[in-house]
Amino acid sequence: MTNNLQGKVALVTGASSGIGAATAIALGRAGASVVVAARRVDRLAALERELTAAGVEALAVELDVTDEAACRAAVTRTVEAFGGLDVLVNNAGVMLLGDVEGADTTDWTRMVSTNLLGVMFLTHAALPHLLDRRGAVVQVSSTAGRVARAGTAVYSATKFGLNAFSESLRQEVATRGVRVVVVEPGVVATELRDHITDPAAKAAAEQRADSVRQLAAEDVANAVRYAVEQPAHVAVSEIMVRPVEQSW
Repeated sequence: MTNNLQGKVALVTGASSGIGAATAIALGRAGASVVVAARRVDRLAALERELTAAGVEALAVELDVTDEAACRAAVTRTVEAFGGLDVLVNNAGVMLLGDVEGADTTDWTRMVSTNLLGVMFLTHAALPHLLDRRGAVVQVSSTAGRVARAGTAVYSATKFGLNAFSESLRQEVATRGVRVVVVEPGVVATELRDHITDPAAKAAAEQRADSVRQLAAEDVANAVRYAVEQPAHVAVSEIMVRPVEQSW
């Protein structure tokens, strides 16, 4: 364990698995106190125990990011438990791929509510604390926020929107010492594809993923840690990280 983030407090969403869990562990190893938030409380409890056993101050908080009041409550619990907030990692997200024609539009609502509005709600709630401590907000976006493909219309729209929101926010708060970091992973071996409801889209996504040596969640977590460990005058605003073999 290093102590580069000693005395810092991080709140990580979507922390019950994958990139979120790996990021919480990485930040904890760097010395931060970590609040892990997600809907699956059983997994959060196990992660909290793992972090605590490793000597990390940790707190598990049940959170549905689509609920604005719950987002505010999660930030409040973080500040009450650890005295402030230095790093917000907006990682919670869903990827429900499929064509526009014939789509189940409830998938669209779920993606917009989670991937975009959830980020906005949490960022808004956390911003006064981040400004107070000259902290950082990390937005976990996607390579799909750079290039749209057939079958990714709404997912890409949420990630393009997330990138635009983050760049505008960066310009708003840069002179006040808050860093806004966008991390754009390519293909990562996580549960994200498991939740695709369109069978053809799911099969296509799995085929593409199987064609490359996928990133591990820890690879993305290391990128997050790298960005937030920089000296206060250094802003790593964007990191795209993808498998070497990923050509798209």
